[in-house]
Amino acid sequence: MSTAMAQPRPGNKGLWQWLKHEFWEVLPPTIFFLISFHIVLIDRRLMLRQYGLPLSSMVSATVAALLVAKVVLITDSFSLVNRFPEKPLMYNVVWKTTIYVAAALVIHYLEHLVPIWWHLGDFRAANDKLMNEIVWPHFWAVQLWLVVLLFVYCALRELVRVIGRDKVVDIFFRSTGGMNGPRRMSGSGGR
Repeated sequence: MSTAMAQPRPGNKGLWQWLKHEFWEVLPPTIFFLISFHIVLIDRRLMLRQYGLPLSSMVSATVAALLVAKVVLITDSFSLVNRFPEKPLMYNVVWKTTIYVAAALVIHYLEHLVPIWWHLGDFRAANDKLMNEIVWPHFWAVQLWLVVLLFVYCALRELVRVIGRDKVVDIFFRSTGGMNGPRRMSGSGGR
């Protein structure tokens, strides 16, 4: 290895910092969707086992989690997604959940359509075949899972945005000790 290549150039440090930042940004949603998609996969396997239908693999659930996590982060950068930053959190949670659920519906449908399309070579014929052969209750069961999981994800993301990442990490992963712990709300009934 030459000495010129071994020494970091100014641009390399910036690239490294950018990669490190991107990694830490994509890690939380990736973990969330990795766990979520594997739960959905297990649920699908349990539902479809009796029909002998082909199932997605753990690898496809993992790849889907990585893709969705990055797509969510990219989508979050558009001003259309953060329409209600000054309103109560529920506005942004419901708005973002709606956007992500619509995208998930399209992706979930395409997940079933693309293999048939490749096999038949005709989009319209593939769509007709899919409409006739898809097990709709199972399709909608997975969509319901995704609605709930995306709602939870959006709610957590909005809480982190308002409370702050460091405070959330402190609350969940550090001992608060004694009087500095979380205070009870006055309407909690003294539980």
